[in-house]
Amino acid sequence: MSRLLALLVIAAAGVNAQSYTATYDPANLPPTTEGDQAGTNQCGTGNNDTSLCQNVYINNVQDFCLWGPQTTAEIGAVEQIVVSYCTFPGRGTRLIHDGVLLSAHFVETPDYIQVTGTGNFQNINIAAGDAGGELDPHGADGAGNPHGGLVFTNRWNNGTNGLGQQIHEWTNFMSVSQYCIRACKPGPMAAAWCQHIYDVTGCAWNMPADYGEGFTECKGDSGIPMGLYPQPDGSTSTFHQGEGATPPAHPAPSISACTTYQSSSLYAPTAFATASANAAATFGVATRSGTTAVPSSTQLNNGAESVKPTLFALGSAMPCLVVTSLLGIFAAVGILL
Repeated sequence: MSRLLALLVIAAAGVNAQSYTATYDPANLPPTTEGDQAGTNQCGTGNNDTSLCQNVYINNVQDFCLWGPQTTAEIGAVEQIVVSYCTFPGRGTRLIHDGVLLSAHFVETPDYIQVTGTGNFQNINIAAGDAGGELDPHGADGAGNPHGGLVFTNRWNNGTNGLGQQIHEWTNFMSVSQYCIRACKPGPMAAAWCQHIYDVTGCAWNMPADYGEGFTECKGDSGIPMGLYPQPDGSTSTFHQGEGATPPAHPAPSISACTTYQSSSLYAPTAFATASANAAATFGVATRSGTTAVPSSTQLNNGAESVKPTLFALGSAMPCLVVTSLLGIFAAVGILL
């Protein structure tokens, strides 16, 4: 461990006293996981626009979720009762429909995964003009925001049936036009990389990254945890919100090995409201060479280097669907004859 990292670990220990320790298997969830919970964690596999599911998944640029109000409201007014909106069907959540997201930049670092970008979030019930708020598992009342909100990823551990593992440290900032969500890898620095005490400083300060146009998936450096500032003498200064002027954000960490997706219609399976994640996977994936393959849902969600999700517009998908349908008709005719 480097001297800088050691200092950051020590500093982080002093600013994160709360800890959420219950661990749940995403394949076997109870109806609720915290008191006074407005929604549920036992969500089934169907998707509808009135779901009260409070499970979020962050797996890759095609498969992630964000928190949003149940009905039109400002985030800060309903943070205890928000529900999950997801790009990928089959987990009982509400869906982020095609066209809502204007950009999405997924980055995996040694310490966390995150997605940053922009969107038209009035479509997920965030009130017009809302400058935003923060969701995290450490609310002022000792419960999460939302109460009972759980976050899972299969990026580091497949878990049962490829659904992944619960992540105890995460943070999500949402406004009517911008979002950022980060899930931190379990370990001694997880709470520092997903700090929850800077709720008025927004996405760009907490998660400096790409918020511009486009849809990408990259590897990246971890950078420096929000609020910690290494000093020339080797010490580390910790900023506390409300105490003096807010220091500048850290520079965005470097990224590499990026794959850029050209279409803004990244999430075509949600347009069909497919009830099964495995069925959605059969739409196919694009490899780096440009050929197509149909991976297992585990391969898709793990974001294997040689396998990337198909990110196609509905128009480009239709010929394949038509051909498949015709072949099915011809086969049926042959059987009848």
